[in-house]
Amino acid sequence: MSSSIDNLQADWYQQYQLYTDTYQSGRLSFIPNLLPQTAVQFSVYQTLEILHKRLGNDTLRRALNPLETIESPATIYSDGSWLKRSNMVGVNVRTIGSFWNIINYVLTIPASHDSIHLLPIWEPGVVGSLYGMVSWQINPEFFDVALASFMPALDSVEKQLKVVTNLLHAMGRTVGMDVIPHTDRFSEMVLACPSLFEWVQRDVKSGKPTELADYSSFVYKYVEDAIWQFLRFRGAADNTPLTCAKDVFFSTDIAILTDDQRLRILFGNSHDYGGRLSRRIALIRYLVEQGFETLPMTMAPPYRGLHIDETTFTVDDAGQIWYEYAFDKPEAMSRVFGPLARYRFYESKDNNQNWELDFDRPNLPAWQYICRKVHDCQRAYNFDFMRGDMAHVQMQPDGVPTVVGDYYDPLRAIKKHVQANGVPYYAFFAETFLAPPDTMGYGNELDHLDAIEADSTLGDLQSMVVGSAEFNHRFADYYTYLKTHRFAPNFTVITADKDDPRFDEFYRTGNLFRYFTALFLTDMPSYVSLGFEVRNLHKERGANEEYSKLYVFWIEDDRQPDKVTHSPFTWGQNADQFEAILRIRQFAESIWPEIVGKETKWLVAPGKENYIVWTHESLTGYVFAASMTGSLPKMIAKLPTGEVVFEEDGCRVYKLL
Repeated sequence: MSSSIDNLQADWYQQYQLYTDTYQSGRLSFIPNLLPQTAVQFSVYQTLEILHKRLGNDTLRRALNPLETIESPATIYSDGSWLKRSNMVGVNVRTIGSFWNIINYVLTIPASHDSIHLLPIWEPGVVGSLYGMVSWQINPEFFDVALASFMPALDSVEKQLKVVTNLLHAMGRTVGMDVIPHTDRFSEMVLACPSLFEWVQRDVKSGKPTELADYSSFVYKYVEDAIWQFLRFRGAADNTPLTCAKDVFFSTDIAILTDDQRLRILFGNSHDYGGRLSRRIALIRYLVEQGFETLPMTMAPPYRGLHIDETTFTVDDAGQIWYEYAFDKPEAMSRVFGPLARYRFYESKDNNQNWELDFDRPNLPAWQYICRKVHDCQRAYNFDFMRGDMAHVQMQPDGVPTVVGDYYDPLRAIKKHVQANGVPYYAFFAETFLAPPDTMGYGNELDHLDAIEADSTLGDLQSMVVGSAEFNHRFADYYTYLKTHRFAPNFTVITADKDDPRFDEFYRTGNLFRYFTALFLTDMPSYVSLGFEVRNLHKERGANEEYSKLYVFWIEDDRQPDKVTHSPFTWGQNADQFEAILRIRQFAESIWPEIVGKETKWLVAPGKENYIVWTHESLTGYVFAASMTGSLPKMIAKLPTGEVVFEEDGCRVYKLL
């Protein structure tokens, strides 16, 4: 008989003391039978009481002090290779409302999920996209009012984030941040440091706003002139006298003018969100009237060579027209991201007449700036790894160079910069999909991942139906890459941006196969996003509020019915999946110390049958079998003699005799 969420919640409240004591006493590394939708409703007092009994008074007291730093579990490592066997959980903080609720959610997952990846934590820009960061400020919407009321010292979102990373470290988890090599199209960074970005000027003077009057290498200098005129006319936002010269103001040398000083002059006090926004909008309007705007970010070859598509535009609430860009010579995966601007990491050839970059001439201030800012954030909150957004970007038409220099890739440079500044264990999780050559980037993506020194990569198993020929082939390839390349592909179960109505077909079957394999294939990293354990099967399309992808941005425009959300994230009601995953987790707890990190060996490799079977190179005494169809044969040929010690809907574990 199927369970229901209501029955599970009723059982939880009846057995609350028993279940919480199992965690508090250390018998389990998580609270069993605790639904995530129940956990995120805990009061602050309730959570602290549980943590006090689990962690002890001294550790909890230190963790709750934002001036203290709880050491990361990763400090025992000398490099980032530990990430190659991590079972990572991705969290879109917007779906749970605040940083503090990450702690409540983590109470529901076992220690075998040892890494927590936070989707972008920055203040967002256009349509509220988490990936369109508008500043280096922490997103104020992730502030927890109840936590601040209970602990008045935690009166800022920054303090709360530091406390959360402290607690996650105390709970044995590593914590990762999203690193984004682009910003909102008119972010504070773009306006404060125009030379770090690529600009164009539309031909507004001749009344041809859909034509580019100037896309040369030096448009940013004219933008600096315009911003300086705006400043001279409007005055400094912080009301200080504007005493420096223009060249000093726009210098990227922080010994002359710090980033914070420049931002205060341009936009005002960092915590005056309304004032900063008003000032930024005024400056944007001033620039747009003169035709200035950043060149939008692009994905996939040819990357360069753009024009304005006069037939595609949007009109904002103030009546401003925003035109879309298109490729002159598009290829299959070519994409233009109009709301975003990429850093100008390289100078252009021939004043950009032919849209070519000179990869032998890096724009050094851009590299120094993003490395410094990411390191500042890592140091402030004690992050252990980064997820490199759009790590598949490889813009050099000749592919990966024979000699990989310091300025080959910005994500690589960031990782090495942080490691060189006191965090040798800082690891790099790359967002690539292991696409064929010359698809997402020029050249071979595998070579690119090796070249950028990625420790692991996302891969694309989440985008296929379990058991399909494509899935089997890709899975077999990934395991080969695991053994033959320096990076490790993830067995990815689901991501926050695949929890989308378009991808429902991938998760109507095979969910337990995905989870069981991801957890017990102990020499391959895995990734699963928050809420998978209760995710509805969606045999018919669910409401928008049931999909975490639709909370990566904020769209409240009913003219976009497939994307608009009107209320908070709605947790799934899949009680059967929750209970099955709970049983897998509880069994894993009983054998985890014996198998964690062990090299595996195929007995039935992917693609040979409709099931897979594996054990370990060293004799742990366990054999794991998982069916892609939900049913295993009673007898598996060539299996060593053993007894079944666990079985769950096509997933089986044998203990060898």
